[in-house]
Order: sequence, then structure tokens, then C-alpha cells
Amino acid sequence: MKVSPTNIPDLLIIEPAIFEDERGFFYESYNQQKFLENGLNFDFVQDNHSKSTFGVLRGLHFQTGIHAQTKLVRVIQGCVIDVAVDLRIGSPTYLQSFSIELSAENKKQLLIPKGFAHGFLVITENCEFIYKCDALYNKEADAGVYFNDPSLNIDWGNIEATNYIISEKDKNLPLVNNAYFYFPFEKYTNTL
Repeated sequence: MKVSPTNIPDLLIIEPAIFEDERGFFYESYNQQKFLENGLNFDFVQDNHSKSTFGVLRGLHFQTGIHAQTKLVRVIQGCVIDVAVDLRIGSPTYLQSFSIELSAENKKQLLIPKGFAHGFLVITENCEFIYKCDALYNKEADAGVYFNDPSLNIDWGNIEATNYIISEKDKNLPLVNNAYFYFPFEKYTNTL
């Protein structure tokens, strides 16, 4: 397993070791021992699986307060532009975003710590997206920010926004300056 830092503290790219031969491939999508060996100590308690079609944009979502979640995200069919936004107040990268292409082909994963908003845009005909969370979903703690907030300057790739398929809930999320969240950097960093 290869762990690579991004330009945002604590946001990591995980690349599992892939074993391929004439039969296909095998890899461990998650191995607690290998995570611990890399200083990544999380107690994942919920797995989520979504299927979406081309142009579907989900996000930018997060859970507030004690229900904040660390997520380990990956794609098992198709490809997405995956985005994380640092909402940790006092972070040197506060309100900066990170975009990465996650696909069934590249098998990369993104470890998104508590204190980040997360979303993805499907750029293939179909996509199946799977992620682990270290806290259970809580409806009352469900929150988010508008995916196309101009102050966030997010790179969603080359698909025109007019082609996005977005839920009514996500269309009505607030701009970051009007959103409620409190993730102090000193509390939500160095957890890895």
C-alpha cells in the first residue's frame, strides 16, 4: 500500500498493491494492519455504496459536530472527479479544494479526514462509488456547501455545469460563507 500526501494537510491518496495475471486482478481494498503501520488509526463503522450515471454530481457534503466523519472513498465501476474542501478553521489550506480522478481502472482511494466537505462528479456512462466512514450517518448533523461556490474555485473537470444532474437538496445548499460548521484546525488535524 502506498500513501501519498496531497497539498492539503491530512488529506491522503491511498494506492493499494495490485496483483494481476491472466485471470484478472486482486487487491486488498482495506487492511487495518497496513493502515496502522502507516499511522492511520480509524475505526470504520459504516460502508456506503452509490450508483450514478454520467453528469451526476453529489455534494459537497459533511456531518457536523460529534457526527463528523472520516471517509475512505473509491470507485469500483466507472470514473469520477472527486473533490474535498478543507473546512478546518485555522488550517493553512482553509477553504482550499483538492480534486482527483478516481476510477475502477486506477484503483486509487482518497482518505478524507473529519473537517472536510466532499463531493464527486461522474464522468463516465455509469459509476459505482463506495466509501467507508468512521461515524454513523446522522440526519440532524447532515450539512453541506454549494458545489459551485465561486469562492472555492473547485476544479470539476471539463464537463459543462449545464450537464450536471444535481438533487434539489444539493442545488439549495448554502455558499460557504453562509454555511454552519465549526471544525477548529487544532482539533481536526494530526489525527492520522
